[in-house]
Amino acid sequence: MSAPLLIWVVLLHWATGGGFVWGGRTWQHCTDLRPLDILSEVVPAGGLARGMRVFQVQGVRGFQLAASRPRALGFPASRLFIHCDRFPEEFSIIVTLRVLGVPAKERASGWQTRVTFHNVSLSDNQWHTLVLAVSGQSFSLTVDCSVPKDLVVETPFPASLSVKRASFYLGNRRRRKGVFTGLLRQLVLLPGADATPRVCTAVNFKEATLSVPTVLQDVPAKPASNEVLKYPYETDTKVTLGSRPPCTKQEKAQFWFNASRRGLYLCNGSAWISLLEVKQRLDYVEEYQSLATNSETMGVEVFTIPKVGLFAATANRYTPPGSAIYKWTDGKFVPYQNIPTYQAQSWKYFTIGKKIFLAVANFEQNDRGQEFSVIYKWSRRKEKFITYQRITTHSARDWEAFVIEGEAFLAVVNHREGNNHNIDSVIYRWNPRTGLFETNQTIPTSGAYDWEFFTIGPYSFLAVANTFNGTSTKIYSHIYIWLSGSFQLFQSILTFGAADWEVFRIGDRVFLAVANSHSYDSGMPAPSNFYAINSSIYELNITAQMFVKFQDLLTYSALDWEFFSVGDDSFLVVANSFDGFTFSVNSIIYRYCCGRRAGLGGLGGCSQQEQPCQEPPCGGNLCGCWRTCPGRIDRNEKPPGRDILRHGEMGDASPTARLSRPLSGAQLVPQELTALPVQVARL
Repeated sequence: MSAPLLIWVVLLHWATGGGFVWGGRTWQHCTDLRPLDILSEVVPAGGLARGMRVFQVQGVRGFQLAASRPRALGFPASRLFIHCDRFPEEFSIIVTLRVLGVPAKERASGWQTRVTFHNVSLSDNQWHTLVLAVSGQSFSLTVDCSVPKDLVVETPFPASLSVKRASFYLGNRRRRKGVFTGLLRQLVLLPGADATPRVCTAVNFKEATLSVPTVLQDVPAKPASNEVLKYPYETDTKVTLGSRPPCTKQEKAQFWFNASRRGLYLCNGSAWISLLEVKQRLDYVEEYQSLATNSETMGVEVFTIPKVGLFAATANRYTPPGSAIYKWTDGKFVPYQNIPTYQAQSWKYFTIGKKIFLAVANFEQNDRGQEFSVIYKWSRRKEKFITYQRITTHSARDWEAFVIEGEAFLAVVNHREGNNHNIDSVIYRWNPRTGLFETNQTIPTSGAYDWEFFTIGPYSFLAVANTFNGTSTKIYSHIYIWLSGSFQLFQSILTFGAADWEVFRIGDRVFLAVANSHSYDSGMPAPSNFYAINSSIYELNITAQMFVKFQDLLTYSALDWEFFSVGDDSFLVVANSFDGFTFSVNSIIYRYCCGRRAGLGGLGGCSQQEQPCQEPPCGGNLCGCWRTCPGRIDRNEKPPGRDILRHGEMGDASPTARLSRPLSGAQLVPQELTALPVQVARL
């Protein structure tokens, strides 16, 4: 509100015989210039006066006055003016209040008993401190220690004002009408001085204080044993339920209860601070849904189309009937659309502006001997995907979509052309004029399986997983960095039939995991097991400006890594496919644990029984690693009533994909999951 602020200078009510004294003494016997706390005089020593309640708003306490008992909030002036009977000629009034509304009033006629300051806004539900300084004809008002507003009136304040048989009435004029309806925290009279320099020293000027009653002080007296608080107080603090509300200065000190996470949060004026929250954790996964697929599923892409719903696209091996798109309906995935594909390996969902695309990587030629992969576009009118652009590929394994400096790119991994594995993979750039993807750059690859795009600060990277060069799987996979409009080699890492890269972050640390599928070299003696091989996790070393090995994990022809987090815990799941004897092999969920070199209990979600990581060596005082934890579930040992996630083996006549969800219970991490072409977990 921006309305005239009316400061009533009629502080006294004169009883019979009282009045102005134009002659005689002034303030000569009242030389003590101590602050006179008018508010404290109304509060009895043992508690609160009748007609007063204490409220706490925005962490600050104040009095609320009852209009039904105006006389109970008065006291004789003789309590304050003990050694004199004259009101001071010069004085300041300090008041801290929270106004709900200030009605506009008209200027009085006759002798000027009121002073009006215009353009002062107080009714904003915030605390404000006002200092009114009076000296003769000069009146000065300071609000929240801002620039004072000065007025000079024709009639000066009386030089000799008697207070004999006079009384003070707090927040009213001894009438039920006109009672102050806001909250009052401070009301002080300072004789003979401008109080502004004394008040405006606090950090929070709106709550600047000179003298505040004990009951309103920030820290109440602690009750002894089981006694109640001497001064009980109320608060208008609200607890909001439902979706996340805004947190601004208006909601400061308000609470929000998040029922879904069972958490209580406090607004600090800009953000919600967690006070009490049930931490999520993953203890084990159970089967959620068995999803029948057209044929062996080589990959799955889960995505959300705004205002339409949640979808899952499966990349199926055999051409008829092709691959399928499922829509989440009534708590499960149901068939939605079928798309002809040719030994599809993967799908990639991406958007460019308002356009929604879905690209499939086809591994084989079509019925006409043509080999290309297809980009489909979502039709809002037909509510399905339609063919948009065909791109020539060579045994395509993967698509990767990304944006650099506002431009959209799409990279395809070409695995081989005929028997030649050493061919180029291609990066396409979106041309907004033609509305098509056009070749931007080719990169030499060797039997490549996967692209992984990621950013670190202002830099963009693209990692390729090279699998086979025609004679060996022991070859280098490469990480490229975007410089001067193209990708340039950044680092080469020795891999063994690399099938996948996965980048992830834990805190400020950046990791890169490679899935090694098998070890084969035509010029070397055959190992005892081609498929039991370490997959590696690398961490970015900022000082060395390169990725360095962080940890090795034994895997069995690993095809994929996926990172996810639940609460404060971080997990990494590997898709094992073949152990040299059977495709029915367990996949494992790893949990990230960290501990101290001295051998203290695990940190960051590890149980106390777990030991700190021993390898690789710790860097500094703390180290972390991915490790198997107690409570391991073997393939043939299941807890009662809980099914381990299982999928049909490669080549099953009626394959199924099973969805899993995490549950809380006994700690069973990592879990072993029977290997599948596809796995979807709901967190």
